[in-house]
Amino acid sequence: MNRSVSGLLPPIPTPFDEREHIAYDRFRSNIERWNRCGYSGYVVLGSNGEFVHLTESERWKVIETAREATPGDMLLIAGASYNATREAVEFARRAASLRADAVLVGTPHYYREQLTPAVLLDHYRRIADASPIPVLLYSVPQFTGVALTPETVARLAEHPNIIGIKDSGGNLAVLAEILRLVPSDFSVLTGSAALLQAAMALGAKGAVLAVGCIAAETCLEIMRRARDGDIARAAELQLRLLPVARAVTTQFGISGLKAALDLIGFYGGPPRAPLPAPDEKMRAEIRAILQASGLFPELEGERTHAVP
Repeated sequence: MNRSVSGLLPPIPTPFDEREHIAYDRFRSNIERWNRCGYSGYVVLGSNGEFVHLTESERWKVIETAREATPGDMLLIAGASYNATREAVEFARRAASLRADAVLVGTPHYYREQLTPAVLLDHYRRIADASPIPVLLYSVPQFTGVALTPETVARLAEHPNIIGIKDSGGNLAVLAEILRLVPSDFSVLTGSAALLQAAMALGAKGAVLAVGCIAAETCLEIMRRARDGDIARAAELQLRLLPVARAVTTQFGISGLKAALDLIGFYGGPPRAPLPAPDEKMRAEIRAILQASGLFPELEGERTHAVP
């Protein structure tokens, strides 16, 4: 692949059955339906993919299943959230053999007080040197407690095999500084739906958004309008998207995203323990939020009341 990653790439969940076994058939059917949504590709084994809850053999089969179901002209990016550099290198090599196009490498975090910028630079450079496929950085400090600074990102962007970053920190000033410092061919992707319009207007190349799994058309239109300078329409859609995005991230988390998928005809199912399975109260709240947004016509006939 070339250096650029752009467009909307949803971080798709790993589906489980009621016994918490991976439902590979459901996974495949979800992807086959998503293939018609206009995405540039998918991220598997990210935070929403419950990477930390899977065994190594499950991770390999998730990549294999996703690659089989994903058209060759769509990217498949595999998450790699390891604390040890050696493990991340081994994962990148195996992911390449399974035909992943790139790896999304989260920051190590367990010994966070020792993870200085110099240590992080060495970690990522060693992975990029050894990886047969390109590396994307992944900064998600709300989960790891470790943020990649714009200056660190800019230095890593000099490496020919480090091609971009998913920045999920939710800080527009940080995102803007990254965009200012990195080369124009470095792919800056926002992982924060709240910043989608602003990120695209500033020059981000794309987005990796949980809400993109359920609201692809809206996310793509916001991205297009923001790039084209249609501020009013982009802002209107951005404001309507916000409560939906919040519901499937900070408000209800992965359980909420899976419940929302169930509501719109995909398979969501439960997460793995200790994450809580969606209950009826959560499902009702999410249904009301989706209906109130006006972004889900398939639910409009079921509307019973508006949510303020």
